[in-house]
Amino acid sequence: MKKYVLLVVAMIVVLVAIAACAPAPTATPVPPPPTQPPAPTTAPAAAASPTAAPKPTVPPPACAKLPNAPAAPAAGQLGSPDKPIVITFVPSGDTGKITVAGTAIADCLTKMTGLTYKIEVGTSFAASIEAMGAGKAQVGFLNTFSDLLAEAKYGVVPVLSSMRQYNSIPMDPDYALGSKMQAFYKGEFITQKTSGIKTLADLKGKTFCFVDPNSTSGYIIPRIVLAANGINPDKDLKATVNAGSHNNVGIAVYKGDCDAGSTFIDIVTDKAANLQATYPDIADKVVPFYVTDKIPNDGVQVVKDLDPKITDATVAGLLAFAKDPGGNAVLVALYAINDFQKIDSSFYKDFAALLKKAGVDPTTLVK
Repeated sequence: MKKYVLLVVAMIVVLVAIAACAPAPTATPVPPPPTQPPAPTTAPAAAASPTAAPKPTVPPPACAKLPNAPAAPAAGQLGSPDKPIVITFVPSGDTGKITVAGTAIADCLTKMTGLTYKIEVGTSFAASIEAMGAGKAQVGFLNTFSDLLAEAKYGVVPVLSSMRQYNSIPMDPDYALGSKMQAFYKGEFITQKTSGIKTLADLKGKTFCFVDPNSTSGYIIPRIVLAANGINPDKDLKATVNAGSHNNVGIAVYKGDCDAGSTFIDIVTDKAANLQATYPDIADKVVPFYVTDKIPNDGVQVVKDLDPKITDATVAGLLAFAKDPGGNAVLVALYAINDFQKIDSSFYKDFAALLKKAGVDPTTLVK
């Protein structure tokens, strides 16, 4: 972590680009990855034997009514059928999968609490922040940096942190923590195995895919890392593109649309992303070459003026949902979440302080 303290000078140039919420490419931007996947590169597996044991089925979420569920709100009150509580989800992965999983969460919370919930998936990370700021959403599943921006701009309150079995790769100094439950994760830089890119210095003159200007491991931290290593993302790279999601970065590098890209560890093998289902050889073709420092996990937030009874019911419902086998499977499919832990705003303060030392102060980036 000490290296972040030395980043202030390196980030002076980068901060201007971040404040604009998107890097200005120095050449014609690389087009976003096509939406139509190519044909699989390997033959489909043979049909399963009739005698083979069937795959275990995941039960649906239990959704049992909470013992301390609040009284049903009257018509016109927040949480009633005609005025549902809206949960917004950032589009960090496949939006179709997020929509399916998010709907299952909202439906289950409705049964568990007696309140009515509905969902929206933001068209961008910033859209989810603005939905909460404008009162169009009361609960959010925001990523780490979006949480910091939403706290600074709208006083949004973090209430839960995602807990995950730590995903790692051999070059990670914390590789021994792999599969153990943690409240942090790391980012990685990836490229094709045959690209010739082995170090950050090799990125000069290359095309690079970020995720989204409000993505922590897919934009904010990578730009800090590049600047700390003498690379100005807006001048030293041939071109940059914001691919929109971690999945899209992995796919763009696989297809050669970008020479390299930044995402969370490890987009290639992540179970929720499941890129290998469409691109069976992606783990052989795309490899990591750099690992970032620790980043606090994303989580769940509520707007600052939300009725405490609604907050408590939502938190209790999500905690119970995570413990239920069917609910847990939904959370894994959503954002690879294995559990939740209760938190408050202090959870992100140390990380926010490190970013500020590096020249990235969320309070200066909000408009």
